[in-house]
Amino acid sequence: MKRLKQNIPIQPILSFNTPSIHASVLRLDTLHPIVSGNKWYKLKFYIEEAQLQKASTIASFGGPYSNHLVAMAYAAKEFHFKSIGYVRSNEEEPLTPTLKEALQYGMELKFLGRTHFQKNKEELIQASAFHKEQSSNTYWIEEGGYGKLGAKGAATILEHLHTRNDSNSFTHIIAAVGTGTMLAGLIQSAQLNQNIIGIPVLKNEGTIEEEIKKLIPSHHENQFTLLHDFHLGGYAKTTPNQFQFMNQLWATEKIPTDIVYTSKLFMAVEQLIKSDYFPTHSNLLMIHSGGLQGNRSLSSGILDF
Repeated sequence: MKRLKQNIPIQPILSFNTPSIHASVLRLDTLHPIVSGNKWYKLKFYIEEAQLQKASTIASFGGPYSNHLVAMAYAAKEFHFKSIGYVRSNEEEPLTPTLKEALQYGMELKFLGRTHFQKNKEELIQASAFHKEQSSNTYWIEEGGYGKLGAKGAATILEHLHTRNDSNSFTHIIAAVGTGTMLAGLIQSAQLNQNIIGIPVLKNEGTIEEEIKKLIPSHHENQFTLLHDFHLGGYAKTTPNQFQFMNQLWATEKIPTDIVYTSKLFMAVEQLIKSDYFPTHSNLLMIHSGGLQGNRSLSSGILDF
């Protein structure tokens, strides 16, 4: 895909460092102007399979602020597919900046409502599979890119370390968790001596551990930990302290974060360091998963970047 950055920086986070703990971040947010962060990695093998199947259309699901839908709309246009986004929203609701951007890249939007979104989604996929021979040639991608191919793509994220001989130097690899697809890929590609830590951004997400285990070989099941206490109230919930933290991180490190994923990740790691969670001489690598367009839902002036 055009404009993909090849050399992704690994940036030290000086304000997090202590005499015995070193923290850095893999800046995947710099990968591409639109398909940034982990989105391209989760999409690339689905797009490859859609090409092999000679599909004409790619369809997927997401909420009204879905980074995944925007990234898919852009990637579909780049690879000459039509795209359809089935949205967890109602047609009469105002379009979010996210959905307007998806429309700009040619995505057709269809609204499944909020109350019965999951039920409607499952019925739609089942009906499409049943009528596959008669349907237009549509390739379906699960919400957020969840699935084996999404995890396979996410497993290539750590290749940015291998090219610089950094793959063994990090003791912990830490990422925010939505669907768990990226974390599953990181688990599969990390060294066996590395600890993978996920920070779920959804409240009361009781199934996420099993969803991740479905995507990884059984011998990796004990290699990751989920820490559930850093969701700040739930998906897309925000607090004044969070905004203050995001602005402070920008002022000290020039690292932009988003309200849904990466700000919660960085806040969690800072708290964990302060509470002596990590052993002495730990070398931490956070994964910046992009998603910055989600900040557009905020009023002007709340964030400094």
